[in-house]
Amino acid sequence: HSTIKTLLSLITNLLLLPQYYHYYHRTVIVQAQFMPITVYYTFLACTTIRNVQILPVDYEIEYICRGSRVIVGPKVRKCLPNGTWTEITQHSRCCKYIFSLFLRNGRVALKPPGPPVEGTVLHYSCHAGFILEGRNITHCTKMGKWDSPKPVCLCKCGWESQTKLYIGALFPMSGGWPGGQACLPSAQMALDLVNNRTDILPDYELELIYYDSMCDPGESTKLLYDLLYTEPIKTVLMPGCSSVSTLVAEAARMWNLIVLSYGSSSPALSNRDRFPTFFRTHPSATLHNPTRVRLFQKWKWTKIATIQQTTEVFTSTLDDLEQRVKEAGIEISVRQSFLTDPAVAVKNLKRQDARIIVGLFYETEARKVFCEVFKEKLYGKKYVWFLIGWYADNWFKIKDPSINCTIENMTEAVEGHVTTEIVMLNPETVRGASNLTSQEFLGALMTRLGGKNPEETGGFQEAPLAYDAIWALALALNKTVAPLKAKGHRLEDFNYNNHDITAEIYRALNTSSFEGVSGHVVFDAQGSRMAMTLIEQLQGGSYKKIGYYDSSQKNLSWFGNDVWIGAGPPADSTIVIEEFRYVSQKLFAAVSVFAGLGILLGIVCLTFNIYNSNVRYIQNSQPYLNNMTAVGCMMALAAVFPLGIDGHHIHRSQFTVVCQFRLWLLGLGFSLAYGSMFTKIWWVHNLFTKKEEKKEKRKHLEPWKLYATVGVLLAIDVLSLIVWQIVDPLHITVEKFTKEAPKGDLDVLIQPLLEHCTSEKMNTWLGSPPHLVFPSHPCVLCMITAPVTMILSSQQDASFAFAALAIVFSVYITLVVLFVPKMRRLITRGEWQSEQQDTLKTGSSTNNNDEEKSRQLERENRELQKIIQEKEQRVSELRHQLVERQALRNRRTPSSVTNQNHSNPSPPSSQADPTSLLPPPGYPNPALDNHSPFTNSSNLYQADSKMSRNHCHNSQIPLLYK
Repeated sequence: HSTIKTLLSLITNLLLLPQYYHYYHRTVIVQAQFMPITVYYTFLACTTIRNVQILPVDYEIEYICRGSRVIVGPKVRKCLPNGTWTEITQHSRCCKYIFSLFLRNGRVALKPPGPPVEGTVLHYSCHAGFILEGRNITHCTKMGKWDSPKPVCLCKCGWESQTKLYIGALFPMSGGWPGGQACLPSAQMALDLVNNRTDILPDYELELIYYDSMCDPGESTKLLYDLLYTEPIKTVLMPGCSSVSTLVAEAARMWNLIVLSYGSSSPALSNRDRFPTFFRTHPSATLHNPTRVRLFQKWKWTKIATIQQTTEVFTSTLDDLEQRVKEAGIEISVRQSFLTDPAVAVKNLKRQDARIIVGLFYETEARKVFCEVFKEKLYGKKYVWFLIGWYADNWFKIKDPSINCTIENMTEAVEGHVTTEIVMLNPETVRGASNLTSQEFLGALMTRLGGKNPEETGGFQEAPLAYDAIWALALALNKTVAPLKAKGHRLEDFNYNNHDITAEIYRALNTSSFEGVSGHVVFDAQGSRMAMTLIEQLQGGSYKKIGYYDSSQKNLSWFGNDVWIGAGPPADSTIVIEEFRYVSQKLFAAVSVFAGLGILLGIVCLTFNIYNSNVRYIQNSQPYLNNMTAVGCMMALAAVFPLGIDGHHIHRSQFTVVCQFRLWLLGLGFSLAYGSMFTKIWWVHNLFTKKEEKKEKRKHLEPWKLYATVGVLLAIDVLSLIVWQIVDPLHITVEKFTKEAPKGDLDVLIQPLLEHCTSEKMNTWLGSPPHLVFPSHPCVLCMITAPVTMILSSQQDASFAFAALAIVFSVYITLVVLFVPKMRRLITRGEWQSEQQDTLKTGSSTNNNDEEKSRQLERENRELQKIIQEKEQRVSELRHQLVERQALRNRRTPSSVTNQNHSNPSPPSSQADPTSLLPPPGYPNPALDNHSPFTNSSNLYQADSKMSRNHCHNSQIPLLYK
């Protein structure tokens, strides 16, 4: 209730105010906390005071006067938390406007018309025969004061005959680039010096008519209209700011006007077809690009990123940069752009691992960009930013309400960035056309600026360009006087339709060449200034010169004082170190020891077999085939060494040879070792599975057949390897794995690589090359090892260990099973000793006695077989006689047969010779056997057959293993 009562009281008091005042609240903020305050309302003489009990904190009041009266003192007051108003010590009054627009010997133009308020502009000009001393323009500030003193018009004694030539200029006093703050005083300095020179345009006086373009093309369109359609006629137009210059230069051709810009860097303005009458003392922004490319090459960067504001000047600059870096073999890997908010673009730079970043944007947008850079941590020792050098030196320290970063945040984010800036101030101490050195010019400019801080004055760096632009124009106009006079023209005859005068001014500007305070002034064919480039780096919060680059001479002058946060310039991307994976040397050494011991065992077995080749037990096992097995096993074990050899031991160019060694050693070794074993097994299988009638043919097993079988198997394997070698030879392939980050704060990634021996059409594990036939245990091992090794091919240690141990294990089993029993028998039974002693006694080989005994047994065996065949034939005849006698008996009568049987109980065969019915030697006696062989023919045949097989068993086994 008290609050409502207070507000009603306030409204009542306001209604009671005199007609000279209006009062209203500006900020509608309802707060819970109120405090007693006093509001002072002052009238013309500040005699009336009215009190109000309470108002909310931050409440604002504004004073407005009626009629022609104006506010003297604070116009707006705000309620403070301490219960007082802002600027409480100053009274606000409504006073009558007393301001004279009179200028002796001149005139004053007020814009906009009416009482002067904040933003009101006064334009001063002098009558003919008088020259203006002081600024020709002044602005009303928010403090109620004019920003410059009132000028005076001085008489030009003896200059009454001079004619004025008017220059229409647009100076941006605010906006994205407020360059007019320093460029306008600089141009006025040049005008004063030119007009005071008797050797330059002695019959003419140059006068500058200018407006504030605010670096806004829309505002500039209106101002350009005013310049063109109001008197007097302007001979030349002088815009600043690229967007404004683009508009003016494109329209100027329609009015037959020359355009000379002091502050436009857009590369698009170099298009002579589009801007045929355009010149500029500010070099094109593309002049930065050769310097940038040279720095990329110096610091060995081949990959960069860009972020730009989407305006024509920066788009055309980036197009030129893209072409130049492409010619230099440098890649633009990331391109980002933004219109007003750079947040997304900066995040994309971070996400795509941009390191070397070129930023193209105006100063206000630069603060937005680096606020986002700070948030994304896109700064530090891993990053380098390249910016435009014409920002104010403290651009990152200026408070900007559009960002939410502190000055400390911005200072941290911009540290170490590099700028490329056109040399706008002559570094040499020379006096040019204006008879001033560059340092003298800076001193005079500082005096004209009234001691303003250069870092807070927009366009201070470009001020020498505006100064030299006036001198370039003055010298060009002075150069046209004589040619125009020869043609019957004068400069004052210029109008918007006179092409002859425009052509003369164009030719004079195009051939300009003089020393200015910004350096040597000369224009190229596109009307752009040619100049050197200054390279600076922000070190410790301030810019330091680190070099110059002359793009025309391609000469880089380097001071060597560049400073980096890390050990040196960062890499243009995360460094990827290729690292080959090799077999563990400890594992390779251990497996090699086992393989070496296996080869030693093979040598022992081979020596044992050769040394005891005359022993009967060794002879019966085909020692030559066993020798082949031992040699093959040693070759297979020898393949373990190249299987573990990789880039750690040899150069990569020799790795293909190692691949071939693996293939051939394993292929031939396994074929020789297990091919000979297979040959013996196969002949044993044949020996016991053939039919009985073919036994005689297989008794004589000749050794050459066994050797021939091994040779055929080996030849097939060699042929297969040769065809493989020719059609699809082995070559090296490199397998890449997922990148790995090493320990520590290193800006590198490890790219693991692994070399493989592969074929295009045949993926084969080299530990198991194509073989024809293996015995059981090696075959099983190969069937297990081959697929497992293919699965483990990406793990070099596991793959090598599995393959190598499989080879070692199979070879060890083969040698132990094949040779150790023979060694044990000969050693334990002493057979090798007795055989050797017999050989020493007889002086001849024991092999001859064994062969003689074998032949004798074979002869006896053949004789016994002949006897058996004769006896079998005799038995068959007797059986036939028995069958005939039985048939005769069956024809007799039963009675006679019965009588005969009772009278003759003995069979007729009882009269025969008993010896004729005895079995042949070696057969059992039927009288002693419960099963007589004569009961039926089948029993006799079976017994005979069994005896025949038993009889041949002992005699043929020794021949089998001969």
